[in-house]
Amino acid sequence: MFFKKNILKLTDEELLHQYATSGKTEYFGELYNRYIPLLYGLCLKYLTDEARAQDAVMQLFEDLLPKVPYYEIKVFKPWLYRVAKNHCLQILRKENKEIPLDYTINLVESDEFLHLLSEEDTSEEQLNALKHCLEKLPEFQRISIMHFFMEEMSYADIVEQTGFTLNNVKSYIQNGKRNLKICIKNQTQ
Repeated sequence: MFFKKNILKLTDEELLHQYATSGKTEYFGELYNRYIPLLYGLCLKYLTDEARAQDAVMQLFEDLLPKVPYYEIKVFKPWLYRVAKNHCLQILRKENKEIPLDYTINLVESDEFLHLLSEEDTSEEQLNALKHCLEKLPEFQRISIMHFFMEEMSYADIVEQTGFTLNNVKSYIQNGKRNLKICIKNQTQ
């Protein structure tokens, strides 16, 4: 009973760490259980059948259990969401079914901004300019940009995390990118 009370108090990251270091499935089980409603809803959306969605959630758990310690997971919830989405898409591909598109989840972003985030192609001057310009953004834009690009969260995850509306998140990211581009251009000239 004492173990169960303590495990419930652990954060997602602590549960991940405990599972990776101890190998005790109770840690991953508790972590996964926290997200079963989210996973079920996602699987139901893509697979459009309750029984298939339940099977997909269970199969995903069985697939991830031995593999999770080998992944480098920064934030569990968005990572799990992407893994579950890909799992459903694989099921649909195997069945040669039409794959539904959800334009509210992730939109392709322009390479103009994304290349600044890859350290390989970026000079120290550009990285310093990016850091400086991120700090100058209005708070809502900065939060949305950080979640979307650096934590790789979807629009839906940002809405859930921040309480912003979907249209506001899209607007903050678009305006933030534009403001960053202008600021960085001025900083590096």
